[in-house]
Amino acid sequence: MPLYEWLFAEPGRRPANWDTESALMALQRAIEGGQSAVFVAEMGDESGFSGFCTAYIDLLSVRYGTRCWVEDLAVAPGRRSSGVGGLLLDSVEAWAAENGATHLELDSGILRTDAQRFYRSRGPVVESLCFQWSLDPRGS
Repeated sequence: MPLYEWLFAEPGRRPANWDTESALMALQRAIEGGQSAVFVAEMGDESGFSGFCTAYIDLLSVRYGTRCWVEDLAVAPGRRSSGVGGLLLDSVEAWAAENGATHLELDSGILRTDAQRFYRSRGPVVESLCFQWSLDPRGS
């Protein structure tokens, strides 16, 4: 999954439990799911893709309504700051609204200051921190 390598480039990192086969299965579920979508941006020539993003209508928040979670947003390093990310988020926003979402959310790694500057330029109404804990799927 070469596109996913864009997510792991500095200042990002590959998750300790990254498994390519599991990621491919999750991507297939996102493509086939009624409450999820995968968006890709093509270069317009033979060089391939310039960005991708997955999005999920995933919960009904008491405070904010139906959420669309934006996940795995990545743009090819050589295409960053060229409008690709904005086009992807515009597409996600339109899809989310068509599917009943009232708002978009995403998280960004603390060290991803360029990405955060981009997100802030889009005028978010809320900024917050995200915390994550790894769980043992076997429950032990």
